[in-house]
Amino acid sequence: MKTFCGRANPTTGALDWVEESEEYDYHQEIARSCYADMLHDHDRNEKYYQGIRAAVSRIKARGERVVVLDIGTGTGLLSMMAVTAGADFCYAVEVFKPMAEAAQCVVKKNNFSDKIKIINKHSSDVTVGPDGDMHEKANLLITELFDTELIGEGALPSYEHAHQNLVQAGCEAVPHRATVYAQLVESELLWNWAQLQPAEVEGARLVPPPAVGCCAGAHSVCDVQLSQVPPSSFTPLSPLCTMFSVDFSKPVSSAFQSHSTRFVARSGGRAQVVLSWWDLEMDPSGTIVCSMAPSWTYPQPAKAPWRDHWMQSVYFLPAERQVAEQEELSLTVCHDDYSLWYSLQPHRSAKTPPSRPCCTCQAHLVWTRPRFGELNDRRRTGSYVAALRSVLSEDSVCLSVSDGSLLPVFAHMLGAKKVWQLLQSKCPCSDSCINIRPEQLTSQDLRGEQISVLMGEPYFSTSLLPWHSLFFWYCRTALAGLLRPTATILPCSASLHAVAVEFQDLWRIRAPCGICEGFDVTPMDEMVQRSLDFRESREAEPHPLWEYPCRALTHPAAVMTFDFTQCVPQEPISSQGSLTGRCHGVALWMEYHLTDDVTVSGGLTQPISEQGDCEWSRHRKQGVYFLRSAWDSLGDGRTGVSYSFTFEPSLGDVKMDFSITGH
Repeated sequence: MKTFCGRANPTTGALDWVEESEEYDYHQEIARSCYADMLHDHDRNEKYYQGIRAAVSRIKARGERVVVLDIGTGTGLLSMMAVTAGADFCYAVEVFKPMAEAAQCVVKKNNFSDKIKIINKHSSDVTVGPDGDMHEKANLLITELFDTELIGEGALPSYEHAHQNLVQAGCEAVPHRATVYAQLVESELLWNWAQLQPAEVEGARLVPPPAVGCCAGAHSVCDVQLSQVPPSSFTPLSPLCTMFSVDFSKPVSSAFQSHSTRFVARSGGRAQVVLSWWDLEMDPSGTIVCSMAPSWTYPQPAKAPWRDHWMQSVYFLPAERQVAEQEELSLTVCHDDYSLWYSLQPHRSAKTPPSRPCCTCQAHLVWTRPRFGELNDRRRTGSYVAALRSVLSEDSVCLSVSDGSLLPVFAHMLGAKKVWQLLQSKCPCSDSCINIRPEQLTSQDLRGEQISVLMGEPYFSTSLLPWHSLFFWYCRTALAGLLRPTATILPCSASLHAVAVEFQDLWRIRAPCGICEGFDVTPMDEMVQRSLDFRESREAEPHPLWEYPCRALTHPAAVMTFDFTQCVPQEPISSQGSLTGRCHGVALWMEYHLTDDVTVSGGLTQPISEQGDCEWSRHRKQGVYFLRSAWDSLGDGRTGVSYSFTFEPSLGDVKMDFSITGH
């Protein structure tokens, strides 16, 4: 049996549906899962264990048997904790079949099969009764159903159903309670991810169209590692506000709710962004707390727990609002069963819950948050304007090939005779936009003109990995017959760069766990590795490295160069070499050489410091190739990494291979 999977095609810029074996989707899901990250989260595991021990003790003290319902059991870790703490029996529910099978193996390996029953169902399909999945209702409800937004994985409907059908009234719950916190801030850095800002070009002010500038945007959460957003980049306008709590030991509702908190503004400024996170209280007294607060809220930030499966949330207000110091305000959060959104009002006018923000300009539906940040980057804009200024003249006929780009506007403001824009996606556009594939473009579409400047950032919404933007090269090749003999290609070339790195924390998402809190979870490690070996271990992954600190162990190296002044070659391009240094993996990015003097990087934005510290672009994801052997004991003889890169013109992709080298 075959299955169809969507995959970016760098030769066409499209998302192709390709036929894969039925195992492909299964292995993808496991290989890209965050189970390893959760198992390595000692703070989470420890707090759950403490809460479970306390809950079991409270039930035992009442003279009751302890029957556990563990929803979203994953590896079965929390159920094994419960049995070890004295629970009489556990019903462990896991909807994802491969994970349920792994949990069965883990439970068996740890000799708990007689006390833990794995149920491979969604919890809403679980039955109770003599012939049911559960023989009796549980009196201890243990769950791990949360995401960065707390409720985004359907926690509320699952709790609602469990209380109605699967657990006893007055049951104990671990966690016992969740509390959501929020802080209103002014931040140019973060607000740049929400709205297109005015730009200065040749002394003229470029202002977004009213439809874009006044749009409330999309309400969807922006989840980030807020620990990597320095406090110096925002100004708090409110204290940290407690927005609402959910008591999981009592019946839970998934219906729409709103909660408002009144406060006095700490300082004046532009209210733009809400920073939010939540805590889990594992016991009724609130003495066992697992917090998602960013590291800069800790007295010793270096001791803050790191986790990637739960981060922090950034919400953007529908419109920025000027507030005065000591002004009395009301911050309101609304939520349905899966998502949250915020609004701000003067506290006396906060009566009816605000409606959910909705994008009306299309830009927020097409551009990602990092894309907004990229378009608002003044330094980056200056690089493109400088490059265009050096190649444009009053008789220039320009064609831009990039999704939702401002380059055509810049070229027009710099005096080009005519500017066309070739679009691959449906973006807000004008009469100069041509929605057609590059190979279908004719001289008639250009009104008989020949292109003197072919330009691109390049940016394409379908690109997942840095080198997928090489689609620009394929467009340049398809358009060769429409170019003047002396046409300028901007960028004129690109280079793929690599550096061996040691991650501060990101290594955890791919590292085997082995023994977790005293339990052997190697069956889970083996399942993940089998899925990685299916294909993923031979491919790079996209990650925004500005969120994941790492230390460079080598000098960055340009491992491949692509000459856009020439057409895509027929034969593959290959490159071999080595990077000296023990490492967790290799970071990869593209640099675009707009002219001989102007380069824009999608990776490192500053030279690597003497200590190996790296500053990465916040706008684009970099590629990361994790080295499997990095998790082993490398020994003193292993001194570096050899690499081999091959660009396959027929695929538009870069294949790579790395291996540890010794003396």
